[in-house]
This record gives sequence, structure tokens and C-alpha cells, in this order.
Amino acid sequence: MLDDMKKIESLSAKALPESLVLEFFDRVWHAPHELDAIDELMTEDYVITTAGKEVNGRDAFKHWVGVFQEQLSEAKTESVELFYNQEQDKVVSRWVCSGRNNGLFGLKADNQFLSFTGIAIWTVRDGRLSACWVERSAYELHQHLIAAKPESDFV
Repeated sequence: MLDDMKKIESLSAKALPESLVLEFFDRVWHAPHELDAIDELMTEDYVITTAGKEVNGRDAFKHWVGVFQEQLSEAKTESVELFYNQEQDKVVSRWVCSGRNNGLFGLKADNQFLSFTGIAIWTVRDGRLSACWVERSAYELHQHLIAAKPESDFV
């Protein structure tokens, strides 16, 4: 009986919106970068809006993440703050992403370590992430990269 209760508690905790986002960061944005975890964590019709453009569908999103991670080698995203609404269908997360420049923004790959901040507003449906609106410090990151000052105080 105690084991059954622990399983139920574990499943309940796993279903929390917070757990979905943290598991996404852990599995997809940390080595070994399990892109197939997207199939488990996102709905099939998942949509992300980033830089004002939509990436529609789980497969397209998986491809987008793969390309991004090719341009940012050793990519890692760490949660800074995360909270969700009472209905548990919206999650807000602040995060820091870091890695090595392998051609971001079409610029020369210089293997420079960099990091940038972002915020995401997620929608949860049927126990999975179904949508995300993300804003990140892309302009500042681009300015940092074109300035070619490895010792600047950016992020």
C-alpha cells in the first residue's frame, strides 16, 4: 500500500506544469540532448513563437531545436525562476542558456563561450506542453558576437 501511494505521489508530481518544464530543460537542453524527449513532453500540435515567428508541430520544433543546438554547441539551459497559475495550464519560466558559438546568427563559428537570458510562457494541455511564447536577449547576444570582445561583460 505504501509503495502504491509513493507511485501515485510521483505521478502527481510529474504531472505538475513545473515538472514538465524542468524535465524539458533537463532532457532536451542538457547533454546528451535527448531530442526524442520532445515526443513525450510536447503535444503533437505543439507550437512555439520565437522572435515573432511560429514553429508549428512537434516534428518541426524538434528540427528547430536540433539546428539551434548545432549552432550553440554544449547548449545548456538553467531555470532561474518558474511559476504557474492556479489552473496549472500556464507556466512562466525565466532561464539562462549557455554554450559555445558554432555559427549563431550565421556568424563565424569561433567556439566562444556565451550565455543569454530568456523568458517563456508555456501552455499545458492534457499533461503535456502544448505551446510556448519565448523572448530571449537575442539582440544583445548578436551585438556581443559582432563586437568580437571575448572578455566583455555581456550576461
